[in-house]
Amino acid sequence: MLAEHLQLSQTTVSLVLNNSPSAKSIPAETRQRVLEAAERLNYRPNYFARSLRQSKSMSVGVLAPDLSEGYFTRVMSGVVQELTQAKYFYFTACHDWNPELMKEYPRMLVERAVDGFLLLNTPAEIDVPVPVVAISAHGSEEGVTHIVLDHLKAAEMALSHLHELGHRRIAFMRGPHAIPDSEFRWEGIEQAAKGLGLELDPELVTRIGAGNGTDEVGWSEKTGHHPMSPEIGYLPMMQLLKRTRAFTAVFCFNDIAAIGAVRALTEAGLNVPGDVSVVGFDDIQSAAFCTPSLTTVRQPLNEMGMRGARILLERIANPDNAELTAEVVIEPELVIRESTGPARS
Repeated sequence: MLAEHLQLSQTTVSLVLNNSPSAKSIPAETRQRVLEAAERLNYRPNYFARSLRQSKSMSVGVLAPDLSEGYFTRVMSGVVQELTQAKYFYFTACHDWNPELMKEYPRMLVERAVDGFLLLNTPAEIDVPVPVVAISAHGSEEGVTHIVLDHLKAAEMALSHLHELGHRRIAFMRGPHAIPDSEFRWEGIEQAAKGLGLELDPELVTRIGAGNGTDEVGWSEKTGHHPMSPEIGYLPMMQLLKRTRAFTAVFCFNDIAAIGAVRALTEAGLNVPGDVSVVGFDDIQSAAFCTPSLTTVRQPLNEMGMRGARILLERIANPDNAELTAEVVIEPELVIRESTGPARS
């Protein structure tokens, strides 16, 4: 044991290794000796013992629909940064919108004694005895802190940009029913369009999941494709093009769908942005490296992940704090790149 090896008390060693404020009273030479010995002996603190002392497992459960490139990876990078700094471990469970898994995973994670839950793009309809923070879920569940984007402002930014470029016939690719953001984003689009005097022609509205003649099922189980591959935008755009080409721009639910839409438009012999301008949403890492690079509404996903993890850790540390923040609203930003240009005459 490290304390015996150094012939020091367990309390002294513990205070130094845990960087406790009380460690300042320990002579600098002793502190240095403990740290050097811990490094030399590859010592790791006993988290199980610590968790028993603190009545905490030092772990949280993260629930997400999938682990695909894009939204999840950007949010999770912020989550990991905060949890690692706080020396917290995390279990990530991917439910793929399976109702049974969405009920079972929270139970399994509670059995593993997680101290709290972080929900990514997942409805916060879970009954658990620990703090819950939900990112992009929306809702008013008791005891849940929601971190959401200002979707009205996001829609106003995107549609104002297209309107200024002369676009009046704008197509829309709505998100899947299952994703909480879908309806809130669409409500923002309806409101923003009304403010600009833009008509929302039902003929120009398609939806992720409608690519094979079905609705939600076509988005995951039946196609056999990963929920968040560019095909989610490619198929609806191909279907829209079969119906009509009487539009000069398309506003897609997310960047992954926009990348698929650009591919479909190009295959149909249309130039982006010469014939059709394309706007995405999220500003994932690959958005800047597409050809053409993607104009998009940026969600500060990394920051949202950091804020979510930070708030969850604060709630775990202070479970009796009466001042629970029910909602934190995050501001979007428009990033203009090559995929948008003046409307064709």
